[in-house]
Amino acid sequence: MQQAVRLSTTWPDNGLRLVHETPVRLRFKLPLLADPLIDFSWLETWLETIRGVEAVRVNRHARSVIFNYDGETRTRTSIVELLGELRRDRIPSGEPEPTRPAEIVPVLTTAALLVGLPFMSPPVRRLLTFLNISKTLFTGLDTLINRGIKIEVLDAIAIGLSASRGEYATANITDFLMQLGGYLEKKTERQSDHMLRRLLKPEPVLAWVERDDVLVQIPDDQIRAGEKVEVGPGEKIPVDGLVLDGAALVNQAAITGESVPVRKEIMDRVIAGSLVEDGRLRIEARHVGDETTTARIARFIDDSLDQPSDTQRMAERLADQRVYLTLGTGGLIYLLTGDERRLESIFLVDYSCALKLGTPLAFKSGMFRAASEGILLKGGEAIEHLAEVDTIVFDKTGTLTRSDLEVTDVIVLDEQRWPRDRLLAVTASIEEHASHPLAEAIVRKAKEEKLNHIDHGEVEYLVAHGMSCPVNGDRLLIGSRHYLEEHEGLSFAPFETEIKALEKTGKTLLYVSTQHEAVGLIALRDTLRDDAKQVLASLRELGVRHLVMLTGDHRRRARALADELGIDEVFAEQVPEDKAGVIEQLRAEGRRVAFVGDGVNDGPALVAADVGIAMSRGAELARATADVVLLEDRLALLVDAVDIAQRTMHLVATNYKAAIGINTGVMIGAALGWLSPVTTAVLHNGTTVGLLVKALRGLGDPTHETLPHDRERQHAATGS
Repeated sequence: MQQAVRLSTTWPDNGLRLVHETPVRLRFKLPLLADPLIDFSWLETWLETIRGVEAVRVNRHARSVIFNYDGETRTRTSIVELLGELRRDRIPSGEPEPTRPAEIVPVLTTAALLVGLPFMSPPVRRLLTFLNISKTLFTGLDTLINRGIKIEVLDAIAIGLSASRGEYATANITDFLMQLGGYLEKKTERQSDHMLRRLLKPEPVLAWVERDDVLVQIPDDQIRAGEKVEVGPGEKIPVDGLVLDGAALVNQAAITGESVPVRKEIMDRVIAGSLVEDGRLRIEARHVGDETTTARIARFIDDSLDQPSDTQRMAERLADQRVYLTLGTGGLIYLLTGDERRLESIFLVDYSCALKLGTPLAFKSGMFRAASEGILLKGGEAIEHLAEVDTIVFDKTGTLTRSDLEVTDVIVLDEQRWPRDRLLAVTASIEEHASHPLAEAIVRKAKEEKLNHIDHGEVEYLVAHGMSCPVNGDRLLIGSRHYLEEHEGLSFAPFETEIKALEKTGKTLLYVSTQHEAVGLIALRDTLRDDAKQVLASLRELGVRHLVMLTGDHRRRARALADELGIDEVFAEQVPEDKAGVIEQLRAEGRRVAFVGDGVNDGPALVAADVGIAMSRGAELARATADVVLLEDRLALLVDAVDIAQRTMHLVATNYKAAIGINTGVMIGAALGWLSPVTTAVLHNGTTVGLLVKALRGLGDPTHETLPHDRERQHAATGS
């Protein structure tokens, strides 16, 4: 049995005190934890990054922090040193939590009043009842004056009627049920927001960084772009970057949902937050801090929480209209019967909570599920539009084909001034500053051939066109033929034979020139994704009727590939500027169009489509512009995205029907005198909370909801 040891060791700088210790557990008192504005979830997560620490629990009320660790001396030393140096200004601020306990106080107060009510005299009972329901009454009056007739007005009338008739128990029970329902609604909604924000929140990491030729360990938020980071087994990658050296198996499950570790080698891209399971990597930081993938995902999610979709706005509008239905029904029944109890019961029927809160919670549930699978859905509108898509347009390169291009040919057009190795070396040296798959393939080829880096001037990046850079007194231009000929006035016509021969084999060409003459061609080849045909078939099963491919390939080759994959329509020999026009043309035909792309020049098409979908390895502009981002280079995630969107909208529809149906039934029961005000309040609030929980948890299991197209496939499979 482990012997507990009690110590009283104090570090005077921040008041840290070790108060209890066992061989695998440490408990400290830390005065700065009294600050309610500390982001305690961040602090716990950050402390858990200490190697050897198994779990951390922070108790701000007791001002203590407890560590479970591996019992190693070096781990204990690391814990003590880190906590001893901790200062308040190093901890981010979070949302204060003092209001949360306050939310339950009115519920508990009303419950206590109900218990004591039978033992009070009538005057005391009346006084305490009106004091207890005063907030509801004032809220109703304020709503009527400032916002018009809303559900708060009907609630106030119903409870006020009960109290005025001396039915104090009924008034207090009804108020208690309303307060309890409101508390549970707020808690459920807050839980959904917290669930989403925590899902891909960038975890703080301690990282080893090269500075002045020495490895130093620093927090990840202090890493600068361009610095070299070393990551070993069991360590988290703190930046988005490129592997410069080493090889490792990397677990990206926290970011992409892919459970199988992937191998990362030289010139592969790595994502912040993924874990090195075996091996060691030396990484050049490309995106750090708030610009990493996980930080941007968290920001997208955070922004989307407060952006209502068309469906949400419609639900709110219908909910407000139902208030007048309730008011009118109550007035009519009272005129016919003169029964105030029926009037009270009817006024307690509230459609609005289930409609107004259930819809956004369903969207948040869908976003959570998608993010867990490695898909970023940017808000409710992205979900509802994706669910309605009947046409998907693929920009072939990087979507139906793999982004891992390879350089197949380096064609020199001016051998005297630009020999092959120099042409490839200088192009790679310039392309190092871009992050597109073409650039990475060229840089990888130069490294494979061990070509030296060529000094050059500042690179000018021309969006959707190419790159320009001074080299040894000249200016080198790299980009598409369209850019070099139409915008720069150069001609590749004398080399038409070579160009056509390369294009005939389906290769992608990058054109290189100076300001005065063409100097070279670099040909790259991509390969068809193994699962492309199955993905397209699965999309058809989900209701996508029209599949389209955009490509710069010649028509004959493009048509052959389309026939192989079962694609309906092909737009071949397309220049980047024409992509958005194709999308507009399809939309003009009445189609609901999604566009899948990965390049900088896909930005206009992503915006023009009803839903823009960016591949994980696409350009930054494409991912920023898109409504949906696939976080892993797997086309099958597109099927998951469409499926989740459809399930979410099905959940919204079923919850809407349930809210209308159940509340209408309750209203009929109240109008016929079958339901008392208390029973009405119980049924209404129970229904609302039940639907909110269903919305929050409805997509937790992919088999939880069965859609109509699922049933059709099941019947076909079983013959029933």
